[in-house]
Amino acid sequence: MRHLALLPETTASSAREIAEQYDIPVELLAKVLQRLSGQGLVVSHQGKRGGYHLARPAQAISVADVIQAIDGPVTVTACSEDSPDCDQYEKCSVRDPLWRIKERIVAALSACTIFEMATDTMKDEVFPEVVEAKPDSAAIVLAPAPD
Repeated sequence: MRHLALLPETTASSAREIAEQYDIPVELLAKVLQRLSGQGLVVSHQGKRGGYHLARPAQAISVADVIQAIDGPVTVTACSEDSPDCDQYEKCSVRDPLWRIKERIVAALSACTIFEMATDTMKDEVFPEVVEAKPDSAAIVLAPAPD
C-alpha cells in the first residue's frame, strides 16, 4: 500500500513489480492484493498496462482499513468480542480495560492514513512519543528505537 500510495493516482503497478522492489514473494503479494481488492481498497486492471492502483486517494484510506482488510477486525485478546460462552466472562477483570485499549489502538490506526504513513507525516497527537504516567505508575516510552 505504501508503494501504491506514493504513485500518481491513476498509475498502476503490477504485483511482480511491487514484489521485486520490496523483495516479497509474488505469490504472497498477489494474495494480499486480491484481499485488498475484494475489500475495495485497490483496483486491478488486466492487460499490457494493467496492474493495481488505489481505489481512492491515499489520504482517504486509513491504516485501520488496510489492517482490517488483510487480517480482519483488530483484536488484543482472544475474547475481543462479547462472548458469554467463555467460562470467565462474568468474572473477568481485564476484559473491559483491554477492550478500551483495543478501541484506542483502532482509533489511532483509523486516524492515520496510508499517505501519512508512506510520507512519514503522521500527526504527533495521534501517535505521541510519550504516554503520560498516572500517579504511582511508570510512563511508557514510545520513542523510536535508536538507529
